[in-house]
Amino acid sequence: ILFHVMFKQYFLIHSLFSSSMLFNQALVIAPVKTNRLFLRPTRLFASSSELASSKRVKNQGRKYESNTGGLRRLPVVRSPDEIINNARRVQRSVKADSKAKNAKQRAMKHCSETLTAVSQSLCIPLRDLVKGYKSEFRRLHPFEKVVADLTVQARQKKDGVTLPQVLNEIHEARKEILDTSKEWIAYIKTMESARESGLAMVEGCERLYDLFNKAAAPPVKQIVSLQKSLRSAPAVRLDTPAVVLVGAPNVGKSSIVRSISSGTPEVNNYPFTTRGMTLGHVEVFWSNNDSIAKATIPDQHRKQNTLASEVVMGQYSFSQLCQVMDSPGLLVRPDSERNEMESLTLAAMQHLPTAVMYVMDFSGGAGDKCSSVEDQLILREEVRARFPRRPWVDVVSKWDLDVVDGSMEMLENISDGSPCIKLSIHDEIGVDELRQEVLRMLGEVRLVLDAMAAVDKKSARA
Repeated sequence: ILFHVMFKQYFLIHSLFSSSMLFNQALVIAPVKTNRLFLRPTRLFASSSELASSKRVKNQGRKYESNTGGLRRLPVVRSPDEIINNARRVQRSVKADSKAKNAKQRAMKHCSETLTAVSQSLCIPLRDLVKGYKSEFRRLHPFEKVVADLTVQARQKKDGVTLPQVLNEIHEARKEILDTSKEWIAYIKTMESARESGLAMVEGCERLYDLFNKAAAPPVKQIVSLQKSLRSAPAVRLDTPAVVLVGAPNVGKSSIVRSISSGTPEVNNYPFTTRGMTLGHVEVFWSNNDSIAKATIPDQHRKQNTLASEVVMGQYSFSQLCQVMDSPGLLVRPDSERNEMESLTLAAMQHLPTAVMYVMDFSGGAGDKCSSVEDQLILREEVRARFPRRPWVDVVSKWDLDVVDGSMEMLENISDGSPCIKLSIHDEIGVDELRQEVLRMLGEVRLVLDAMAAVDKKSARA
C-alpha cells in the first residue's frame, strides 16, 4: 500500500512538472508583439498549426539565405598536382599485412591494396567535383544562374569548350582510371613472386599517374580556371529592396548613382566582362512598418551589422540598407543579339527585387549611334512592356543641356502615367525630387518582399 501511495505521488509531481515545462515553452515560443512579417497582432498562445507555420517560415528563411552567394559555395577544386601528390603519399602509407605468413600472398595483397588506394585518391576528387558542380548549379538562384551561364559562355568563346563537355571529360577520365587500376590488380595476381608483384605495382601506379595527367588534368585545370572566375562574382542581396537604373549607354546613370547614394559606390566586376555594375547604398529609416521617415547615405565608419544610433535611441522603428544599382547600357535589338552585359541587366530586373529608374538623354550627345532619342524611347517601351508591374520612374538627365526638339512630346505620347523627373546633376536640378521618388519605390519594393515572405515563404528578409 505504501509503495502504491508513493507511486501515485511521484506520478502526480511528474505530471505537474511536465505541464509546467510545456506552459513555459508556450510562453517562450508564442509571440506577444506585432509580427512584422505577417503585419498582424498575434495571440499570447499560438496554436500548433501557427507554431508549425512559424517554424516553416524560419526554415524557408534559412533555405533562402543559402541561395545567396551560391557561386561561392561551388566545391573547392584541387589542382592536378595536388591530387597526384596526395595519391603518392597514400601509395607510400599503405602497409603490408604482417599476419600473412606466405610472402607471395602478403606482397600480392599489399600491392593490390596500394593500387586500389591510389586509384581512389585520384578518382574520388574527380567524382566529387562532377557531382558537386551539377548539384550546386541546380541550386543556384536564377540571377546567379544567369551569371554562371554568361561566365561559361564567355569561357566557351575563348576556349571553345562548354562546361558539360568539361565535366563529361572528367567523368570519362575517372572511369578510365578505375578500369585501368582493376586491370593492373588482376595482372598482379598472376605474378609468380613477391618481387614481381612489387615491380608490377610500381609500374601500375605510374601508369595511373600518367593516365591522370593525360586524361583528367587538362579538364580539371579548365575547371580550376573557371572556378576562380565564378567565385569572384559578387554575391547579391536577394532580400534587400533595390532600384536599378536602366537605359542606353552613356546617358548618365553612374552619375545619378553617385549623387543619390553612397559617395564611393562599389563596382561589381563580373568575370565575363571588363565592365561592372556600380552599386550604391541608401540607408532608409522607417517610422513604422508602412511609412518611410527619412533616408541618408550610410555611415561608412559604422561597423557592419550594427544598428544606427537613431534606431537604438528609439527615434525610428528600424532601418534598412537599400541598393541603387547602375546597370550596363541596353540597345534596341533582339535578345538573341544582346551581349553578356545586356543579358545581365535584363536578368537583374527579372530576378532581383528591384524598382526601375529609366534614364534618358535627350541632348543628342549620348555617344552611341544606336542611342538616338527615337531609339531610347523605343527601348523604353520594350522594357516597360516586359516589366509592366515594377515601380517605375522616368528620368531625363542632363537637363542643363539643350534637348532635341519634340523629344519631350514623344515621351509624353508613350507615357503610362509614371512620374517623370527632369534632372541635372551639374546644376542640382531635380535631385531632391528624384530622391523622394527613389524612397517611394523602395517602400513599394519592401512591401512586395513582405508579401512574398508571407505567401511564398521564400523571400523573408534577414
